[in-house]
Amino acid sequence: MPLSPSEMSQPILYVLEDDAEIARLICMSLGEYGFRCEHVGTGRQLLARARQSPPDLCIVDLGLPDMDGMQVVRELQDGSPCAVLILTGRNDVTDRVLGLELGADDYIVKPFEPRELVARVRSILRRYQRAPAAEAASERNSARFAGWTFDVSRHALTAPDGREISLSAAEAGLLSTLLRRPNKILSREQLLGERDVDPFDRSIDVRISRLRRKLDDDPHNPRLIKTVYGAGYLFSAQVEWK
Repeated sequence: MPLSPSEMSQPILYVLEDDAEIARLICMSLGEYGFRCEHVGTGRQLLARARQSPPDLCIVDLGLPDMDGMQVVRELQDGSPCAVLILTGRNDVTDRVLGLELGADDYIVKPFEPRELVARVRSILRRYQRAPAAEAASERNSARFAGWTFDVSRHALTAPDGREISLSAAEAGLLSTLLRRPNKILSREQLLGERDVDPFDRSIDVRISRLRRKLDDDPHNPRLIKTVYGAGYLFSAQVEWK
């Protein structure tokens, strides 16, 4: 049966989980709040499905029967960039940092509270939905700064020497936010697009660190993305939009 117009407008989420009972709980919890969920049981199935029909967001378990979930996150960002939420039993700080380094937008440890899962999914999708709206408000979607070029619509970053730098969807969104407000201090709340951010949540710091590396910006003495202690971050460069 074809989807109704209201169903077509609902965000589509892929749930990568090898435990059928947990997958059922995730899909049921999200379905109650208007999300369309599609369950897949292996990493390869998810990657193939995402290439065929990109989702709004992928929920990824790390313990999978065919491949490590971190590799799934990496390949998603390389081939089918989309929002990613890691939902796993691994509670190690190293895994959290690595997941964010690879481009995941959030990380939740099992057992989880369904209402928190729904809130985190909504939070991530709000960030992504705001970015296209901001881009549509301006026809200028190509930015030049310090010899670099960034094409917002294609998430394409080009170095001064002509190298193409791969960006995840999360990195591209963060860079776009910084470039649209250069030489202004942006708080963690503004960069994450949220009113309330856990003061112990360091995910934005990890993303800034990852973006600095891709921009060849020395983390000890950054030229482009400067840390303003106690306030946030500032993009310190002239930006020309076309």
